[in-house]
Amino acid sequence: MAEISEFIAFRFKVNLYNSDQSSLLCSGFFSEVTGFEATMEPKVIGEGGYNWGEHHRSGPTKFVPIVLKRGVTDVNDLWAWFDATTNQANYGYRMSGEIIVYANPSVDGDVVTDNAVMVWKLSGVLPTKFKGPDLSATASQVAIEELHLVHQGLELQRPVPAGTQGRGAA
Repeated sequence: MAEISEFIAFRFKVNLYNSDQSSLLCSGFFSEVTGFEATMEPKVIGEGGYNWGEHHRSGPTKFVPIVLKRGVTDVNDLWAWFDATTNQANYGYRMSGEIIVYANPSVDGDVVTDNAVMVWKLSGVLPTKFKGPDLSATASQVAIEELHLVHQGLELQRPVPAGTQGRGAA
């Protein structure tokens, strides 16, 4: 079988759901996503009479904003969400989200399928910055240049590879 060397510009699909994840509200494809970072600030506790170091306990976790770059979407749903959250004083309409990371597509006969290799789940998502493209009649820009999202939680999930569902552990 010949190796696939197709160029896929938009490898990251972003889906945003209402808070109970019962309906899809926003969706788009992006070519770059940054900000998958969580930092736990440990609490340092000193113990009287124990002079050789300190005790460290788990502290609060902070999340870096997710930055989506060079994206496209069928409708203006991402802009409408940002506008409703900021301009219309709705006190920040938060959503749940997922960012699906795709690998190179595979070919089986004439069927090309996208392979999801990981899914990042986000909770309490809120948009903080929306940047549209520069408008130029000679440039071929995308619909969304940048979208910044803050969130209250991050979780990595690995999809079950196709063909292994229903098998027991060996």
